[in-house]
Amino acid sequence: MTTSPAHDHTPSSEDVISEEGYHKDLGRRHVQMIAIGGAIGTGLFLGAGSRLQVAGPSLALIYAVCGVFSFLILRALGELVMYRPTSGSFVTYAREFLGEKAAYAAGWLSFLNWAMTGIVDITAVALYMHYWAVFVDVPQWVFALGALSIVGTMNMIGVRYFGEMEFWFSLIKVVALAAFLIAGTLILGSRMPVAGHNTGLHLITENGGLFPHGIMPVFLLLQGVVFAYSAIELIGTAAGECHDAREILPRAVNSVIWRIGLFYVGSVVLLVCLLPWTAYHAGVSPFVTFFQALGIPGVGTIMNIVVLTAALSSLNSGLYSTGRVLRALSLGGSGPQVLSKMNKSSVPYMGILTTLSVYLVGVGLNYLIPSRVFEVVLNFSAIGIISTWGFILLCQLRLRSAINRGEIAPTTFAMPGAPYTNWATLGFLAFVLLMMAFDYPDGTITIGAIPLIGLILVGGWLLLARTRKAH
Repeated sequence: MTTSPAHDHTPSSEDVISEEGYHKDLGRRHVQMIAIGGAIGTGLFLGAGSRLQVAGPSLALIYAVCGVFSFLILRALGELVMYRPTSGSFVTYAREFLGEKAAYAAGWLSFLNWAMTGIVDITAVALYMHYWAVFVDVPQWVFALGALSIVGTMNMIGVRYFGEMEFWFSLIKVVALAAFLIAGTLILGSRMPVAGHNTGLHLITENGGLFPHGIMPVFLLLQGVVFAYSAIELIGTAAGECHDAREILPRAVNSVIWRIGLFYVGSVVLLVCLLPWTAYHAGVSPFVTFFQALGIPGVGTIMNIVVLTAALSSLNSGLYSTGRVLRALSLGGSGPQVLSKMNKSSVPYMGILTTLSVYLVGVGLNYLIPSRVFEVVLNFSAIGIISTWGFILLCQLRLRSAINRGEIAPTTFAMPGAPYTNWATLGFLAFVLLMMAFDYPDGTITIGAIPLIGLILVGGWLLLARTRKAH
């Protein structure tokens, strides 16, 4: 299949529906912000505090290394999208290049990722709401259910509303980070002291250097940083519902690398040059710690709104993605047929309702064990993330082989350095899994559960095969 050039025209009522039955209601600004939102989440706004405690200034290096590999994964996905934009994304590509069994595994492992991530997100929303004293006595599960109702409704009424919500969520995150980067750079450049500390690189050298706790904690943090980048592949799904995907996508993908460099690496470097890394703590956004050290009133409320927005953004993205992934599975026979149903707004409502039902389990967990929900589900999402990325890389390898054989016309957005960059990135993902095994107890238990997850997938495949024979 050859790639077709983008046309400069306004779509008519006949061509706003994709071949998969979706409305192409996402525009350039939506896709750009979805790309940003996928690269910036609670992993930076809240998680950086605990990671600075563990790794110190070397966290900037971890973000940089993981960012480079994340960009390569996006470039692999970008080449696949330029070959054929589809809302089924990596599930559809796995079906074409690796077979139906691979599509089945890719789709359901992605569902595992977003199902676990969504439970984390609704829990985070509930915890953030308790920041305000007026809400302290409200049970955690009430806020979890409220967040689910709002985001679920917006996803059910049309992709345009999802795109608008994600646009504004992402804009809030970008504005907050930009404000920090500008303020931090001005303070660092003027040598203005912060909380009695003279700012500068000496705060790194005088507090244990780049690796204050050694190298091993850095490796053990890889899993958490991978989770921070876990929604980058969402842009591939969104490409199936946007106009002129082949024109818009390359710029959106290429911009991700400098956003990671600026927002993640740049932020951490600034944080450790403005205050000693020992000033940052788990459970508190490092940005809140910095602004509070400046004595700026109301900063806690402002940053709490930002991290609340980040959690809602992730929840919003998860519902959007799983609805399309479950429909792609159903259309290929790797999921129940009911999951392929769409409503009048061309939304795969049965897939979204299925995901919402899993998230309701999260509401129940918030009722039963509110203090342990994060630990229960967070690690399992990493398995889904790593497997999804692995399938994307394998599909791109097969695509490039077909291009080299002359069976498919070359795309205009080839992955740089392929196939060597593919194998290097696959090796990196395998290394992350290895490091998870050493992260006792949560990581060790998660890796130990992989055979059980495999057995469940095999059982599901056999059950589907039996159902297909019965019909």
